[in-house]
This record gives sequence, C-alpha cells and structure tokens, in this order.
Amino acid sequence: MIRRLSMAEGRADPMGATFDGEGVNFSVFSEHASRVTVCLFSDDGKTETHQLDLPERDGNVWHGYVSGLRPGQQYGLRADGPYAPYSGHRFNYHKLLLDPYAKRLTGHPRWHDALMGYSVGDRHADLSFDRRDSAPFMPRCVIEDPAFSWGGDRHPRTRDADTIIYEAHVKGLTKRFPDIDHPGTFLGLGSDRMLDYLTDLGITAIELLPVQAFLNDRFLVEKGLTNYWGYQTIGFFAPEPRYLHAGRIAEFQYMVARLHAAGIEVILDVVYNHTGEGDETGPTLSFRGLDNLSYYRLTPDRRGYVNDTGTGNTVNVDHPMVLRMILDSLRYWVEVMHVDGFRFDLCSTLGRTDDGYDRGAAFFDAIRQDPVLSRTKLIAEPWDIGPGGYQLGAFPPPFREWNDRFRDDVRRFWRIDLGCVPALATRLTGSAPQFDHSGRPATASVNLLTAHDGFTLMDLVSYAKKHNHANGEGNRDGHGENFSDNMGVEGRATSAALAEARALRRRNMMATLLLSQGTPMILAGDEIGNSQHGNNNAYCQDNAVGWIDWDNADDAFLDFTQKLIAFRKAHPILRQKRFLHSEEREPDGLIDLFWWHEDGRPMAQEDWDDASRTVLCAELRMASGTPAYAEREEALFLVFNAGDATVRAMVPGPFDRLRWHKRIDTHAGWFGDKPTAAHVEVAGPSVTVCVLEPHDD
Repeated sequence: MIRRLSMAEGRADPMGATFDGEGVNFSVFSEHASRVTVCLFSDDGKTETHQLDLPERDGNVWHGYVSGLRPGQQYGLRADGPYAPYSGHRFNYHKLLLDPYAKRLTGHPRWHDALMGYSVGDRHADLSFDRRDSAPFMPRCVIEDPAFSWGGDRHPRTRDADTIIYEAHVKGLTKRFPDIDHPGTFLGLGSDRMLDYLTDLGITAIELLPVQAFLNDRFLVEKGLTNYWGYQTIGFFAPEPRYLHAGRIAEFQYMVARLHAAGIEVILDVVYNHTGEGDETGPTLSFRGLDNLSYYRLTPDRRGYVNDTGTGNTVNVDHPMVLRMILDSLRYWVEVMHVDGFRFDLCSTLGRTDDGYDRGAAFFDAIRQDPVLSRTKLIAEPWDIGPGGYQLGAFPPPFREWNDRFRDDVRRFWRIDLGCVPALATRLTGSAPQFDHSGRPATASVNLLTAHDGFTLMDLVSYAKKHNHANGEGNRDGHGENFSDNMGVEGRATSAALAEARALRRRNMMATLLLSQGTPMILAGDEIGNSQHGNNNAYCQDNAVGWIDWDNADDAFLDFTQKLIAFRKAHPILRQKRFLHSEEREPDGLIDLFWWHEDGRPMAQEDWDDASRTVLCAELRMASGTPAYAEREEALFLVFNAGDATVRAMVPGPFDRLRWHKRIDTHAGWFGDKPTAAHVEVAGPSVTVCVLEPHDD
C-alpha cells in the first residue's frame, strides 16, 4: 500500500533535500521554471510512488516540506517550463532530473535516447521535443543524514613550505595494491597498509582525481570503455558511487579521518567549469532541465553553448545562484566531509567574464573572502582552451598553480635540449618571473614532472611518442609534444645498460623536483617506476593500463624517492616561502643565491648565453629577510650536470669553521656524508648536493 504524503510550505534554505529528524525540506533553484516537482520512489528505486509539486517560491527558489521522510528515501526532480532553445530554455517535464544538491546518487545513467530532451534523429535535431519518460534510465538521488562521528579529527594544516603533494586516482592507486580490503574504493585508500605506504613515502597531502559523482560518456560506453578519470561531473555534493563499497557516504568520511590521523591532508580535484551534460546534443540529466539559461553560458543565439572547456558546455559562474551552488559545494566538502583543499580543473574558465579573464572575478573574490574556504589549500590549473586561456602566474593569492613550465623545462634540460640552463635556473628558484608579485610566496608554484594527464615518469624516459590506440581515437588524442626521450629504444628496455640509463635519468628528474623551491607534486606510481605503456591520455583506461602496477615495483627507486623526500624535509633552505634573488642578507652580508661556473668563478652573461652549456651550479642560503624565528642552516651547493662528461666543480669558500659535505650523488643513487675540500666530482649525467656544516679541526 502506498502511503499518503503531502507537501507543506517548508523553507528556502538550506538548498537541496535536508533531513531534520522528522521529515525532509526540499529547496530547488530555478529562475525560469513554471513548476518544480519532487518525485519519490519505492525502496528498490523502481517505482515512482509520488509526484509532489513544490508549493512555495521565494524569489527563484522553490521549496516545500514532507513529514515522515527518512534518510535512504530515493527521489528525483522534474521541472516544467518552456522548451524554446533559441530563448535558452530546454525544460522537459518528461525527464527525471538529479537534484544539484543531492548528497548521494544510486549509480549512473543507462544510456538511452529517452535521456535526451529532444528526439534523436528528428530532422529538427535539438529543436524537436521528446515525450518519453527518462526515469527508467536515470539514477536516483538519495536523502542522506551526513552526520559522522569524527571524534578528535583535525585538519593537519601542513605549512605551505612543508607540503609535498601526491596526485592519485582512488581506484588506480588501490586496485592492485597488495593485501588490502575493498581495493578500488575509499575504504581501500583508508586501509592500514595503504596508509603505512604513504607515510613511509613521506608525502604530506594526497590530491585525488575527481571523486564527485561523474558521468560515463555515451561514446565511451558504446566502445566498451569508461570515464576513468572522472572529469564529467553531474553531482557536486555526492561522492562517486563506484568508489563506495556499500553505498554509504560515511565511507568517504572514514577515509578522510584515517588520512588525517596519519598526518596527510586530502585535496580534491574538482570540476566546476563544466558538467557532464555536454552541448545541445547532450542529455538532459539535471542543470539543463532545471534552468538551462541560468546554469550555462550560451552563445548569442542562445541555442548553442560557449565551449571554453572543450567538453561542450561552460558553467555560468557569473550567475549568483550558480556561484552560490559552487561555494555551497566547496563548503560542504570542507565542513561536512573534512577535506583540506581543492585543485580547480581548467580554473581560467572560472575567472572568465564577458571582458575576458579577470583575476578579480566574482568566483575568486568570493572564495578569498569566505571564512571557511580561504583557509584551505587552493590550487589552480591555470589554463583552458578559451580566449586568453593560458594564465600561469595570473591567479590571486592564496591560490597556488600547476606550473607546466617547470615540467617542460626540467624535461628539456635532462633531454639535453639546447639553451636550457637559464630556464632550469628559473624553475629551480620558484619561477619568480611568473609568481613573485602581489605578495605571493615561492610555494605558489606547484612544481610537477608528470601528472595524470600525460606520460608517467617511466614512460617519459621510455617512449619518444604517444601510444594511445587503445583509446579508440586513432592515436589523435593526448599531447603531441611531451619532451620525452626513449634513449634509443621505444618501449621496454632491451638491456641492463639501457634500464640503468633510464633509472639514472628518473633519479635526476626526481632530484630536480624535490630540490627546487616551490611546492612539489609527485604522480602516484612514479616512485615505483609505473608505466602506462606509452599511453599519455589514459582517461578511459579503467584497467591495467590506468591502474598502478605494484607487482613490478622498482624498490630501488622507491627507496631513492623516500630518501629525497626526507632530505627535503631536513633542509629548510629547500622549503622557503621567500624568493631567492641574489640579495645581501643581514647581518652577515652574504648573498642568498649565487650562480657559479664549475671552474669556481661567477657565471658571466656569456656563460648564460652559451646554448651548449649543460651544467648549472647553485649556492643557496636562507633568503634575505628570513625572520629570526625561522629554521636555519648555512648553505647548500647543488650541481646539475646533464652532459655525459664528468665535471670537476669547485665548491664555494673557504669558510671559517665550516666545511662542505657531499650528501647526494644521483649517478650512484647515493646518500651519505663525504667531507669535501676544494672541489667535487660530478659524473655525467647526475645531480650532486653538498651541505655546508660546522667543522672543528
């Protein structure tokens, strides 16, 4: 027997479906709808049992209250209004819609033409109107009480200068990890063995590829593939269902609490620049059916969509209620789910106005003044494909930015491209030309060698070209220029000598990353030599290509990376917020940065201009202006030799009661302590690090 339910007035705030202990308040934004209906479903989700119109409207927020509803109740929305694409409206009451504020989804849409608001194949294309009910093919929203017993959980709040980021995919990281329960899920990531591994490695933050509910694109499903990375969000408050072992959002909260207990921050890769609904030929799943004109930026004729993201649509962040939804989402993940920060996909899109990119755009200003969000770690991907889309260094504080110039310049230096020494010097010292303005610290540069998008570190030294045929796009997708080098053989090493040469280059590149000023980011799996077999765009490879291969881990390189991270943590000169500009320090009068020629003289302009130069020597100290309370040490001497010949580099000095000690030699994979007199032998190619330490004769 179906119980009788009625809709009372309710409240306009909070948005979404909110359980208060006695019933559920529903609140939905739509500026242009003529009716908004809440659809309730049976416990198994198969039968639509009630359609209850929201009875009240405050401005553009529709709301109502249903007594007796409990967490676990499945629901969806329908919205009535004009279907007039040339006016920007695509209402279709026959389409079941996801609540933009839904806290959990039961799964993913099952692809069928009924998901489209128009009749597929009609000669009028998207101007036609489809009357089929999409409910049989749609997932359901689920009413949740997100309360969780957090106990003594606290945000680690790791200092920016001490942060070491580890970019990982929930499933890819854990699916093949040995001896853990529930691999491929949030619970697997929160397991003892996984946490032991991460803490032993030494990272301080894990940056997760999208975990907000996302879409499996139809063209991928029809090819037998899947959206593995997750950059097609359809639920900004709901965890991705495939990462929930038992369908409980508490599993995500448990994972966060476990990571926090291990001292590891959680940063989410979030996609607010577009949604999974695509362009005018895409499905009507949520935002399009609730208020297309408000949620999306449309072309002048209002039928099409601005496509600054390359995915078919662009979210209209200029609309106050859309901006509110994004801010509500961010605060939800901080306050309710306890995450520590966000990496914003295609962040230039979020700062684009009608007049172009604006670092003072409403989105940035809203976050910077927000008492919750302004305290989190905020990282921008500083580009998109829209006009003026490349904005490296142009984001306001406290945003940090992925630094692709660091990535490319370090790759080119170790590939021995001509004229790369000046660029390496810039990257080694925090990319000041891009970031040293507006009071921004050196940590604003998120330095990376690799990321999910592109070659892994192993593939970077094993492949000269991409091998993306498994993606089904004729190898046309992915980056064409990777600054990679197969060192003479495409693919797997054919000799022990080649394998060692590749391992050496990986050591050199990882050392460059962790010895540079800025915030280092390591791609999960790089520390064990993980390969994607030359696929530099594994976005649809939810299989052994995309999953980390723990069975064939390079334990020697893992040990090397662990020691590098420990070295960085032990030396405050490598973890400075202030930029090094070769300025005199008080009170000792020493210069905080000095570039040396390997023969012991200062670098002259002709040395910098020598395109054949392959050696860079740097003497680093605590920056001018470093406060007295800061950690201190004397100096580091770094030598980067990309050439094949051994270099005999003169060390700076002498200094009273101080002596240089050689601590790192990447050519031998060596960490130790060897006192050094007048010079240090630096085999080619390699990195050598010396530390200036007190010495009593």
